[in-house]
Amino acid sequence: MALLEIRDLKKYFSTPRGMLHAVDEVNLDIEEGTTLGVVGESGCGKSTLGRTVIRLLEPTSGTVMFDGKDITSVTKRQFHALSTQMQMIFQDPYASLDPRMSVAELIAEPIKVHKLTRNRAEISERVRDLMDTVGLARRLERSYPHELDGGRRQRIGIARALALNPKFIVCDEPVSALDVSIQAQILNLLQDLQQEKKLTYMFITHNLSVVRHISNEICVMYLGRVVEKCEAKELFVHPYHPYTKALLSAIPIPNIHIEQKPIPMTGELTSPINPPNACRFAPRCPYATEQCRSSEPALEEMTPGHVVLCHRAKELNDL
Repeated sequence: MALLEIRDLKKYFSTPRGMLHAVDEVNLDIEEGTTLGVVGESGCGKSTLGRTVIRLLEPTSGTVMFDGKDITSVTKRQFHALSTQMQMIFQDPYASLDPRMSVAELIAEPIKVHKLTRNRAEISERVRDLMDTVGLARRLERSYPHELDGGRRQRIGIARALALNPKFIVCDEPVSALDVSIQAQILNLLQDLQQEKKLTYMFITHNLSVVRHISNEICVMYLGRVVEKCEAKELFVHPYHPYTKALLSAIPIPNIHIEQKPIPMTGELTSPINPPNACRFAPRCPYATEQCRSSEPALEEMTPGHVVLCHRAKELNDL
C-alpha cells in the first residue's frame, strides 16, 4: 500500500526572467515501510521536491496524498495536526540546530510545540529515551551543538524528527556533510530505525553508492523532471536513460586493473527558467536527435515498474 502518492506535482519560483521550474510534473508512489532514493546533480530539484512534499514549500500545483488524505488542499491549521506524521532530517546538522539551545532543549522543542505533554518529568524521560534510541550518551544532555562533532549533531536532528512518532521522514542528504566512517554509522542507524518503527523514507542524495545501499526504489531527477524510476537493483543492472548511464559510469571502481571510462556530458545545461518544449537533457546527450530537441518525451514503462523519460530509450537499449 502506498503511504505517499504524488501526482503532477509542480513547484515554480518567480524570477525577473520568468518562472523557474524547480519541480515539474512529478509522479511518484512510496510504499509504506520502504525507502525511495532521489538522486541527481545539484540544482536538479530533489531537495525542493522533498520540501514541497511535506509543505515546507507550498506547491504551485498537483496533489500529494498522504495516508489517503490530500494534504495539498487542507489549510495550514489543518495541516499542523498532520505535520506530526511527516518530518525532515536536514543536510547540515549544525545549520539546522539553534546554537543557543542544549541537546535536551533541542530534542524537547517539537514535543513542546505540538503540546504532546506539558509534564516536565514526562518530557525529560521522553528526551532521554530518544537520546538512547539514536545513540547519544545521556551525559550530553546539557551540551551545545558547537561542542559536538558532526555525527552527534546529526543524531540530534534524527532525534528531533523522531520526537513526534512520524510515519514518513524526508532525509535531505543527511550524510553528505559527514566523514565517511560517520556516514556508515548514520546510515545503519536510519535502517535500524526503519525496521524497528516501520518508517517510510524519501532519501535525497547525490551519492549513488549511498542510495544503492539504503533504497528499495530509486528515481533519477534532471532539471525538475523524473527521468528514470525503478527498483534499486534494477537501476544498476539495466539503466535506460543516457543521463542515468552517465551518472553510473562516474562511480569509482576500487580496482586498479579495471579501466574506468566515464561517459562525458558536454554541452550547456538547459535553463530551468521557462524551459523549452523539448528533452531537457538533449543539449548534453550524445544520442540526441531532432525529435529530442523539438518535443518533450513522456514517461514510458520499459519493463514492469521501470519508467523512463526518453524518446530513444528502447532503441538505445538494443544497441
